[in-house]
Amino acid sequence: MREQYRTTELTVADLAPEPIEQFTRWFKETATNPAIHEPNAMVVSTAAPDGRPSSRTVLLKHFDEAGFVFYTNYGSRKGTELAANPYISLLFPWHPLARQVIVTGRAVRTGRDETVAYFRTRPHGSQLGAWASHQSSVIESREELLTRYEELAARYPDDEQVPVPPEWGGFRVVPETVEFWQGHENRLHDRLRYVRAEDGDDWRVERLSP
Repeated sequence: MREQYRTTELTVADLAPEPIEQFTRWFKETATNPAIHEPNAMVVSTAAPDGRPSSRTVLLKHFDEAGFVFYTNYGSRKGTELAANPYISLLFPWHPLARQVIVTGRAVRTGRDETVAYFRTRPHGSQLGAWASHQSSVIESREELLTRYEELAARYPDDEQVPVPPEWGGFRVVPETVEFWQGHENRLHDRLRYVRAEDGDDWRVERLSP
């Protein structure tokens, strides 16, 4: 199974001065493409202190010059791995456009006020779900999970505010590199990577061989 990508060349001259602006350009194009169901879906990869990696798909909830933000249970596998080893990778797989964006950097917890503000925007059922699920822990059955949810729904009906679980919150991925990958014919893909300077303020761009 192989596809020949027929796309436009990506050059350094095409890029924005810094990676978040370039990501914004691509994200806007991706979000308007009906072939891409969830443009903010990204593969989050972490590693345990012994080097064993793990990956899962998570939804990006916010991004700006400070980084890329997602939310989770801090007791989940990714949460505990990031507590011990903050290095992280994000992958945005925009296959219909023959594009990928790959981010590497460090994950830091968002402030509690930021977490609470985001939690309030979630649907009521999702707020209850954050309490019902002890993410990544072993459970006996789905019925166990549904029973916890029903108990919470009775305790916090639709017209009552759900408190933010103490173990639930956000991570902001502060990027150190951001690679923009554009597929081309004959496997001659464009790979342009922003690398943060040591002073943390400037970026350089390098082209990688495909």
